[in-house]
Amino acid sequence: MIPTDSPTSQARPGTPVGVAPAGNPEMPAPAPEHHDRSAWGLWEVFVRSSRGLSHVHAGSLHAPDAAMALRNARDLYTRRNEGVSIWVVPADAIAASDPDSKGSFFESPQGKDYRHATYYTKSEGVKHL
Repeated sequence: MIPTDSPTSQARPGTPVGVAPAGNPEMPAPAPEHHDRSAWGLWEVFVRSSRGLSHVHAGSLHAPDAAMALRNARDLYTRRNEGVSIWVVPADAIAASDPDSKGSFFESPQGKDYRHATYYTKSEGVKHL
């Protein structure tokens, strides 16, 4: 909030903040805000290219909040109108399996053949199977 005695509060309507109004050249422009980009969170971007399709991971970006991440994702990943929907997800909210342990993680446990259709036999007299 700008205090009422601030020089920027005396600018004419329509004059951008930080620009000296005409007739008052001695008013210094405030220093531009510096955003520490290292403090910005990492966001994962998912884009759906057309209705009925799944969202696909398009990439990552840094942004200070979800609204900015969504706008940046739109600008970066849908430049040619190839998207109809965008999801942005904080990278630290995603839980992922370890690619190095994929063998033990994705292997089907022994003795669970019932999970496969080849385990079952076709019943006599049952139609549409």
